[in-house]
Amino acid sequence: MAGVMDSVNQRTQLVGQNRLELLLFRLNGAQLYGINVFKVREVLQCPALTVLPKSHPVVRGVANIRGATIPILDLSMATGLPGLQEDIRNSFVIITEYNTKTQGFLVHSVERIVNMNWEEIHPPPKGTGRDHYLTAVTRVDNRMVEIIDVEKVLAEVAPSSESVSVGVVDQEVHSKAVSLRVLTVDDSSVARKQVSRCLQTVGVEVIALNDGRQALDYLRKLVDDGKRPEEEFLMMISDIEMPEMDGYTLTAAIRSDPRMQQLHIVLHTSLSGVFNQAMVKKVGADDFLAKFRPDDLAQRVVDRIKATH
Repeated sequence: MAGVMDSVNQRTQLVGQNRLELLLFRLNGAQLYGINVFKVREVLQCPALTVLPKSHPVVRGVANIRGATIPILDLSMATGLPGLQEDIRNSFVIITEYNTKTQGFLVHSVERIVNMNWEEIHPPPKGTGRDHYLTAVTRVDNRMVEIIDVEKVLAEVAPSSESVSVGVVDQEVHSKAVSLRVLTVDDSSVARKQVSRCLQTVGVEVIALNDGRQALDYLRKLVDDGKRPEEEFLMMISDIEMPEMDGYTLTAAIRSDPRMQQLHIVLHTSLSGVFNQAMVKKVGADDFLAKFRPDDLAQRVVDRIKATH
């Protein structure tokens, strides 16, 4: 399995070309699931776990991996399926980093990595319901692959504070914010709600869209109607990983259109690392912010209000 992950660090050139690579895995049955390789640190056979009293039922235990104590979550159980029942020592753990936190996902088996275009990744079918754990779906070799909304899983297992600290937003800023709008773009329903609640605390009106393609179409209609995005919106805050069109490609498309290139863009993502800072500059975004830190996000909006008003 180490061989599957050996070249992950050499794959960064895919990002910015609306491409990604998915690590395919299975939980309890034949259904295939996928996770973005950029979220994966390594894959290993399930190590010895130490059970923690009073921990969340989804947390099967913690493992000591390369000197760090990492919680191991049963991804089947976390998404409403029966937990893995057989000897988990024969299962695998996908070590991931989301929102600057490291955790392992216990899965039944890991298959392979596939190279894809974000245009091949689609939102969940209509009629899936409101309580599903999917953020997107795709097809590989004529088989359906489900991409789990990990941000929803983590928000349920280890919820983080969504409140903005006292003092971040003063009354003067709040009074100015009431007349302003912010465009947000994120495929995760949980992330959209988190961002919207944070920005509403600042006082701005929030227009929330689900993916990069939808956002680009929305902005193009705006300029076709003779409006200027930088006058309609204080800023755009966009996720990077999204079906149809990722945040890098969305940003590059906006910057290449003279009618909308003045829009202030902040990329807001659970992807971590120096690499993203380089990509922010490459595609022309104004800023980069790791998810989800309410004070940091609110401060970006406050700073923008003070700079422009």
